[in-house]
Amino acid sequence: MKSAGFERLVREGVERLPAWVREKIRNVALLVEDEPSEEVRALEHLGPDETLLGLYQGTPLIARSYDTSGSLPDTITLYRLPIEDAAREDGMDVRDVIADTVWHEFAHHFGMDEGEVRAREQERG
Repeated sequence: MKSAGFERLVREGVERLPAWVREKIRNVALLVEDEPSEEVRALEHLGPDETLLGLYQGTPLIARSYDTSGSLPDTITLYRLPIEDAAREDGMDVRDVIADTVWHEFAHHFGMDEGEVRAREQERG
């Protein structure tokens, strides 16, 4: 899929978040890259056969205080090639994988750690 089409699907994925969630999103830049860089792979301790679909970097909303105002935006990076591969391998529509990844990364923005996010994903089905 071309980058422009993928980015359109990312915007659709954000629109699939509940309105009350979208209203609370503050100071977050959404980025799209083809795949995680070697630096990100090292920071996330990824093995040779592991990858990421997305990555949240920043200060979660629940950890912010008055001295974090005026700071650079948090970032959520979605990795196009791993998302497309996951959709193909799981027999899913790429739109759904993008929407799930967007939800997952914004859950981190709202302060959930990886265990909490995975538990909520189980509840969501």
